[in-house]
Amino acid sequence: MRIQSALIGLFTLGAGLCEAAPIIETSPVPQLRPSGQWVAFIPLPKLRPEAQAQPVAETGFSTWIAEFRGRALRSGIRGDVFDRAFRGIRYQSDVIARDRNQSEFSKTLWQYLDSAASDTRVANGRAALRDHARVLDAIEARYGVDRNIVVAIWGLESAYGTFRGKTQVIPALATLAYDGRRGEFFEEQLIAALQIVQSGDTTVENMTGSWAGAMGHTQFIPTSYQAYAVDFTGDGRRDIWSDDPADALASTAAYLQNAGWIPGMPWGVEVQLPRGFDYRLADREQNRMPSDWARLGITDMSGRPVRDFGAASILVPAGAQGAAFMIFKNFSVIERYNAADAYVIGVGHLADRIKGGARIQSQWPRQDRALTSAERKELQARLTRAGFDTQGVDGRIGPNTIAAVRSFQARIGLVPDGYASLEILRRLR
Repeated sequence: MRIQSALIGLFTLGAGLCEAAPIIETSPVPQLRPSGQWVAFIPLPKLRPEAQAQPVAETGFSTWIAEFRGRALRSGIRGDVFDRAFRGIRYQSDVIARDRNQSEFSKTLWQYLDSAASDTRVANGRAALRDHARVLDAIEARYGVDRNIVVAIWGLESAYGTFRGKTQVIPALATLAYDGRRGEFFEEQLIAALQIVQSGDTTVENMTGSWAGAMGHTQFIPTSYQAYAVDFTGDGRRDIWSDDPADALASTAAYLQNAGWIPGMPWGVEVQLPRGFDYRLADREQNRMPSDWARLGITDMSGRPVRDFGAASILVPAGAQGAAFMIFKNFSVIERYNAADAYVIGVGHLADRIKGGARIQSQWPRQDRALTSAERKELQARLTRAGFDTQGVDGRIGPNTIAAVRSFQARIGLVPDGYASLEILRRLR
């Protein structure tokens, strides 16, 4: 799970947080840009000077632990809990190596979806749904969240519990808090991890997960666990690490319920756009009832108007040459779990496939490749120099860059879909 607010969008509950992540091989910070590029690495704050150097000696780590102990105790951690958790702890150089090794790796949305909703993942999801039908019925009854969505998140986060991560979380978080590029964030997670141990939900030894601290079947980080994990089995522990996934699945549903899940509302529907559609309307700020979109000629893939589930917007993550979706509030709810459009579409589409729905029917521009970080920055710089200000050059294709691309496309007579493709960069060159 990715985290809430500041946490959400960084990496709440995990697609890709496990070492053996089945979707995103190495990154704890995935995000799909609205350009249609699945960017596995969000640019993070520059390394602190001490983090840019070689890993410091064990003696420095020991000094940091001694200083951190006082902060932990002031946060309510008992001395005996701290000392037991840190007994024999060692600096984890492999964790720092993984944190450093988050340079450039990009996938397109369609490459991501090929894996996220593969036939194998769909079949395993249907099997998981059958095997855990009783507990999923009870979870859906209590929290009102579609069981297929819960199972799909489970499938993307840990391949239905197969890849939960084997890294000892407390040593990993301590190393990242001491020598990582986001020390304050990881120290907050470390305090929360110690609180979990102190509460008796699990032991230091059993608290395993990804190198970045995501844990369990649906990859909660410690602060998200503290806020949303539930004891669904009634054994007195919120055990998301157990082979029994009940607590983890219920915790995921509780998270989504808290985020505002609306029962009976879809996450989104693949739609057909009419010839001559004004792509400036494909904007998250443009919310209309499906019946209003139908009056503009937008229908589902069978040609029928989409039901009025609630206000919706149109999303074209790969521009005019790719699939279009009418997305509802529940899209934003899943987005609270992970802020990447690709992840939300992956969860939603996998859930649809698990319950017997069709594959995405539209074609994708498979001839395209994702822009590299350097190319995204070049695109922004060239757009700005051409008079289409992107409000900064950071390699992140957000609303300002999309608006700039649209304006540039309109000027040169292209469909203004805002898709930041390699072809747009070539034209700017």
